[in-house]
Amino acid sequence: MKIRHFLTLRDLSPAELDSVINRAIELKRILRDGEVYEPLKNRVMSMIFEKSSTRTRVSFEAGMAQFGGHAMFLSSRDTQLGRGEPISDSARVISSMVDVVMIRTHGHEIVEEFAENSSVPVINALTNEYHPCQLLADMQTYREHRGSIQGKTVTWVGDGNNMCNSYINAARQFDFHLNIACPEGFEPMAELLEENKDRISIFRTLEEAMKDSHLVVTDVWASMGQEEEQKEREEAFAGYQVTTELMDLADKDAIFMHCLPAHRGEEVSAEMMDDPRSVVFDEAENRLHAQKALLEFLLVGTPE
Repeated sequence: MKIRHFLTLRDLSPAELDSVINRAIELKRILRDGEVYEPLKNRVMSMIFEKSSTRTRVSFEAGMAQFGGHAMFLSSRDTQLGRGEPISDSARVISSMVDVVMIRTHGHEIVEEFAENSSVPVINALTNEYHPCQLLADMQTYREHRGSIQGKTVTWVGDGNNMCNSYINAARQFDFHLNIACPEGFEPMAELLEENKDRISIFRTLEEAMKDSHLVVTDVWASMGQEEEQKEREEAFAGYQVTTELMDLADKDAIFMHCLPAHRGEEVSAEMMDDPRSVVFDEAENRLHAQKALLEFLLVGTPE
């Protein structure tokens, strides 16, 4: 069987993504009903972290344990990767001993090179360019609360970062329109914008972008590694805070998401985080269920 990797949302077809989301919802039910389901018994996942994490580590480690498998945490301090061993060599060695590898790192080229040299599936758990696992959780959350996202309008607010890039891929794979509200100079990847220009609109004001939106999403103004730019970014994004008043401009059934951690009072008001339209904590929990569905898909296939 050909090895499948998950480096961006485009590594799975729209039909496969749909199947994974539906399966995540079912696995959530199975867990809540107290059923024991261990399709990955005696399987091992290597979790390579070159960037720190809360939700990513907890969700993958808990997911493997619930599936009867084992997750092995490796930081850059714990491996030869952090001491300059070629990525291709590390990939060949690590993949010869485990069943799946999850990597959270810097440049996307790192996970691409690792996957090219791996004998087992590789999952991108975040790079500077993409965060596809978060999008699985987001799409599951929308489906649970509002049904199909196909044909809907999603508004991304803030930096054109890895989350925004992944939302562009999601617009293509899940068939929705994406409004992007960002200041000049903070747009997402130019090639992604060009390739998907038929389903993307760029706005400079939140008021325009929010109109008739069914889902509103934001993220921190300064991501990991951008802390030195915090002051400059605070000034650039001053008009891009999601508030309850601005949320009122969206569709009456719109919901709000944030991948967390959130800086209340910066990219989102404290009031909006706790608003009934906010589903951020359901979204965070769904990292567990969506990633379990992904692991099952990559290692054993989704049950009929």
